[in-house]
Amino acid sequence: MLESRHGTRRGPGSVGPAVAPDRAQHVGPAATPSGERPDRPPRRRAVPAWVWAVPPVALLALVLLYPLALVAAESLAAPGGGLTAAHYADVVASPRFRSALVTTVFVAVAATLGCLVLGFFLSLVVAFVPFPGSGATARFIDTYLSFPSFLITLALLFLYGTVGVANGLWTEVTGADTGPIAFLATPWGVVLAEVTYFTPFVMRPLLAAFAQLDTAQLEVASSLGARPARIVRTVILPEAVPALAAGGALVLVLCLNEFAIVLFTGAKDVVTLPTLIYGAAILESDYTTACVVATIQAALSVSLYLVYRAVTARPRPASGGRRARA
Repeated sequence: MLESRHGTRRGPGSVGPAVAPDRAQHVGPAATPSGERPDRPPRRRAVPAWVWAVPPVALLALVLLYPLALVAAESLAAPGGGLTAAHYADVVASPRFRSALVTTVFVAVAATLGCLVLGFFLSLVVAFVPFPGSGATARFIDTYLSFPSFLITLALLFLYGTVGVANGLWTEVTGADTGPIAFLATPWGVVLAEVTYFTPFVMRPLLAAFAQLDTAQLEVASSLGARPARIVRTVILPEAVPALAAGGALVLVLCLNEFAIVLFTGAKDVVTLPTLIYGAAILESDYTTACVVATIQAALSVSLYLVYRAVTARPRPASGGRRARA
């Protein structure tokens, strides 16, 4: 018997290298014809993806879609049963609805334009004008977005209301019974309140767009002798157009549906579509008219929201990868 260098004995007539006993490989059970080992449990079938979508869709339909369907059905319900569009014809032809629609569009468009102008100017100051506390101001804008709308309106009433600070100073100085400031009860007072509340909704996307602006472009334009107004018009404004469009579309949708500001200003002669729905349903118990106006309001809001989504939609990545939904 011969012994190798590793201490493994080799018998006479051995040709190949000897295998150490401790290095022998363990051979498991043979695989079945299907390719699975007999000691493994059978694979479970995967649950179809649509099964997981059923619970949230059912909950959404029960909580949101079902009440909306009831409102739409009530707006089309005929007195003797069945469906009819006569309610829509009566409501659309009424002067009260037309006046409320015109007032709603006027207030919403005027407030949106005011928010765009004021928001763009304030964003320029916060983003490009160095002053102490600019960072705190930007953070305050984020906090301001969480304030309820009636709180801002209440603050304006405290300042400019019929018994507010401004009128109080006037009556103390002149001895008059009432002060001259009463514009909060007019459509312009509602516009002022909505501009005060919704301007940060325009500033937030603008500040995000300005943060991505290459400051080298501003330095080059300034070194070439361009004045600040020209720099804003030729360099900053083109970069801000998408953010302005997104913020303006969002503010327009919110202003069309705003109810608390109109109510808290005490503008009794300013009737918008939300206040018309409230008056018909709560004060007059005319639920059919309220449902008709609410359905029209919902259709208008959804249309504007689709426009807002189209404006803010980002192009898909060229690599073809999946992108998280906004």
